[in-house]
Amino acid sequence: MKPRVAITVGDPAGIGPEVARKAASSPAVLAVCEPVIYAPPEKPLFAPGVLSAAAGQAAYEVIVRAVDDARRGEVDAIATGPVNKEAFKLAGLPWRGHTDLLAHLTGAGHVAMMFHSDKLRVVLATVHVALAEVPRLLTKSLMERTIALTAIELPRFDKVHPRIAVAGLNPHAGEHGLFGREDIDMIAPAVEACRARGVDVTGPIPADTIFVRASRGEFDVVVACYHDQGLIPVKLLAFGQAVNVTLGLPIVRTSVDHGTAFDIAGQGIANPESMISAVLLAARLAHAA
Repeated sequence: MKPRVAITVGDPAGIGPEVARKAASSPAVLAVCEPVIYAPPEKPLFAPGVLSAAAGQAAYEVIVRAVDDARRGEVDAIATGPVNKEAFKLAGLPWRGHTDLLAHLTGAGHVAMMFHSDKLRVVLATVHVALAEVPRLLTKSLMERTIALTAIELPRFDKVHPRIAVAGLNPHAGEHGLFGREDIDMIAPAVEACRARGVDVTGPIPADTIFVRASRGEFDVVVACYHDQGLIPVKLLAFGQAVNVTLGLPIVRTSVDHGTAFDIAGQGIANPESMISAVLLAARLAHAA
């Protein structure tokens, strides 16, 4: 029996509704699952490309409905369309995006964002925070929990004993403290603690070489310290085919690797490939669950 995959449209003023429809009618998708589109009611209508609190609230309500159905077993997985963080804020919602909202809705503990592609997999230790805040947030505890979660979750992606590499925060992974002590005081002890528990993890490795090594097959996944450090190489190598996966949830959730693209919303030209990839991966993970 094919799994049922909920496809949420995200912000209804963005390209989410378009890519959701295109993905749901894709022969590749229909061959492996039963797609179910989750969208706001037809009224009120949302003007394409227009930021609004109403659109943010509507996107939130659709996500809540899909999560509730997934937890009841009415759908086997969720593939989400892009939401707009400004629209969430205008709606008075406290969450910065899907990841923290899904953790709240499911009661999950530590969760992490992973970008999955055939060429590179990256898990983010910190996500939507200002770059200036990263050194403060990058504690030994956070790094240790993120590495451990990665080791637990990666077997779902056909890797029984994943080889994990951890990127350094500073240039040259700090150059023995010359360019900052975060790599010595926070990252290295977390790596050693996880290795002591049997995790195959290496690091910190300078970020200017780690992604090349991983893309050539030396590692199965990279744990990156912050948003752009991890997403620039993923999008350079696999933009449009990469899939955002939330690790640590009690349900399967995947998503696209792009935003709401208000500039092309409503024009019928949005590329659905990332959403198709997200649905296909969601169906695969639902089978493996």
